[in-house]
Amino acid sequence: MTTTGPIPATNPRLAAFAAHIDAKILTPEDARLADALIADGQEHLFADWDAPGVRDEEKIRLLNTLRTANGSYPGGLAAYIANARTLLAGAVAEGNPFAGYSPEQPAMVDLSGFGPEYDGAEAAGLAAFADTAVVLVAGGLGERLGYHGIKLDIPVEATTGTTYLAHYAGVIHAASRRLGKVIPLIIMTSRDTHEGTMATLTRHNHFGLAPDQIIVLRQELVPALADIQGRLALDKPYGLLMKPHGHGDIHMLLHTSGTAARLAAAGTRYLLFIQDTNGQVFNAAFAALGVSEREGYDFNSIAVNRIPGEAVGGIARLVKPGHPDLTLNVEYNLLDPLLRDTVSPEGDVPNARGFSRFPGNINLLVVRLTPYLRVLEASGGIVAEFVNPKFSDDTRTRFKKPARLETLMQDLPKFFDHGEKVGVTVFDRAWCFSACKNNLADAALKHAENGPPESASSAENDFYLAGRTRLRAGGMEVADAPTAEIRGVPFTSGPRVILRPTFALTLADVRERVKNGLISGASTLVLDGDVWLEDIVIEDGGTLWIEAVPGARVTVRGLHIRSGNGFDLVKLSDGEMQSPDVPEYLRIRGYRIEDRGANKIRITQPGKWNIGADGILTR
Repeated sequence: MTTTGPIPATNPRLAAFAAHIDAKILTPEDARLADALIADGQEHLFADWDAPGVRDEEKIRLLNTLRTANGSYPGGLAAYIANARTLLAGAVAEGNPFAGYSPEQPAMVDLSGFGPEYDGAEAAGLAAFADTAVVLVAGGLGERLGYHGIKLDIPVEATTGTTYLAHYAGVIHAASRRLGKVIPLIIMTSRDTHEGTMATLTRHNHFGLAPDQIIVLRQELVPALADIQGRLALDKPYGLLMKPHGHGDIHMLLHTSGTAARLAAAGTRYLLFIQDTNGQVFNAAFAALGVSEREGYDFNSIAVNRIPGEAVGGIARLVKPGHPDLTLNVEYNLLDPLLRDTVSPEGDVPNARGFSRFPGNINLLVVRLTPYLRVLEASGGIVAEFVNPKFSDDTRTRFKKPARLETLMQDLPKFFDHGEKVGVTVFDRAWCFSACKNNLADAALKHAENGPPESASSAENDFYLAGRTRLRAGGMEVADAPTAEIRGVPFTSGPRVILRPTFALTLADVRERVKNGLISGASTLVLDGDVWLEDIVIEDGGTLWIEAVPGARVTVRGLHIRSGNGFDLVKLSDGEMQSPDVPEYLRIRGYRIEDRGANKIRITQPGKWNIGADGILTR
């Protein structure tokens, strides 16, 4: 076996490595890759190797890792190292990424309240959803929450135990049936979540979706960087230190897999990017799509009103003479000094409503596919990488710990500089965004500091709130139960309202199917299927649970449900919080919701069904 690089033993430190080539232990591909890396300043990866036969499995594992990293990054490791050196040089120089730019309020549509504008946007967006693919970024485990599994397996709510993945798939399945189109679901997994995600899909028969309706793209790690010369970091002999590259990898994977191009060829016009644990996203997604249709947005950020100084990035239009305008997320620690240096000496000040002029980024995106394909082709899918090394001294030459290149999916508009239209649609925060990411202790601290808790319990609380909001918008009177704290996190015990996508996809659906009525206190309402309610009353502690198969239409008139056997919220004791016999999805909440014998009406045959004031089901 021969090589073309500097491996032969002219370099004494590489003599042992060269012996592996002479002994034909390494493959030609291994040798070529090593040649290229040594020529690119990565000699340390192969210097002072043990003799052939000593720790060979570890050596081969290192080369396998290098080969995977080389194949998964566009342009290979040579491109990764070159990009790293460029970005590291900029980090050392401490260049201002927004030098010369002035921030302005972005093009924005405010749908934080309901009304005719909201209804029109939602109707147009539901129609456009037929030509949309949903892209779910799901690379994280739930360890930060205290949940040892994939976050997609966490229940959105503890009444029915519906998981986040089941919830998302349910919306896509219901919309596909209604619109007569197969709506694709693309899931980006990671090394941590891939096997668990695939197992969940198989175990649940893809949640009713066709297997080829779901496309799973696995994200790989990237090598860490040891120094400003861009040398790849080893964390042990023969151990290449690998780190996450960031959720911006979804753009690269959509490009390198050919998925984006195939979707466009099949007639897809939009991509809707969502996160793994935000059960509220589809409350706003259709209206945001409708705004993109009406306003001609090529890139539309679903955003929330933001409090000045809040630790959430602000979306701003950046203007610089002689350069295309850019509408980008500006991280909160950069936004205030940028404002002070340019248009607002007071910094990020509140408007009359107490909000910043710059809406808050929540990483929910609607992207038109045609300009997106141009960006992917031009960039190879590598979108706006950055590096954030932590230096150990003022010379800015040594790292406290290895760094890595990162990429964020919301930075895509940096490439929308060919006249594309970039805008923002603002919604009420609890309506469109309630993340599930903090354990209860951290969530309680955030609440004490007047921040959003973003725990499993607060996400469930907001999920029920969204259901009540839909009922109110439909004309039903809703009286909330008192709010109390559970382990330091606020929770409203009811009404616990779960409206499946088979019942309603839009507010207009709720208005059509719900006429008058009252629901109050710690009651429970679960509607799944073609159900119509008229003048029903559900008192504190009561339950109405109806599931109807496709083809069954259920009309409920004049029904009055009083307190009785239903569902109770029971706080977990300290012992239960520590007990492995209590499921983790309950321990991360601090409570269980117990079924005390609720009457669940399940209709398994098509046809027209009625429930009257006497509560009797007739056909």
